[in-house]
Amino acid sequence: MRGVTLHAITVLGHDRPGIIAETTGRLAGLGLNLEDSTMTLLRGHFAMMLVCEGSAPDAEIEQALAPLTADGSLTVTVREVPTEHRAAGDGTSWVLSVHGGDRPGIVSAVVAVIAGVGGNITDLTTRLAGDLYLLVAEVDLPSGADASAVERELSRVAADLGVGVTLRAADTDEL
Repeated sequence: MRGVTLHAITVLGHDRPGIIAETTGRLAGLGLNLEDSTMTLLRGHFAMMLVCEGSAPDAEIEQALAPLTADGSLTVTVREVPTEHRAAGDGTSWVLSVHGGDRPGIVSAVVAVIAGVGGNITDLTTRLAGDLYLLVAEVDLPSGADASAVERELSRVAADLGVGVTLRAADTDEL
């Protein structure tokens, strides 16, 4: 008998009504439990990433999701991933937002500041509306990080990019 494993599943392609319902219905039919997910539209294209737990092997999951790809408008990938038990961190949670004129390099420059102090980006969303670029990220800073120094460095980087930046402590009850 096969043990319980985690599977990372992606669904990408042209948006249409019912993708989420069909995908999650097929996964539930295999007895998979949806543990983590993110689903969004990216410039009119649907993107979904799921982490599911269950005993179905990758090949069986791929076969169950194959009808989603039949017309060529969606691609699906399935990959078993190791179970990782992370100890509760002793760091702090923050919300980082950046806004301003669009240009290459905004994301890489801003997240490099967070990575430079050992911080971790736990969620990141960007949107382009005309020429206005918006980035919102959930950030975990390690307990030894000087949040004021991080904020000053972010402000310096943002000024070089011609964008605005804010870093505020997250209310963990709302995340």
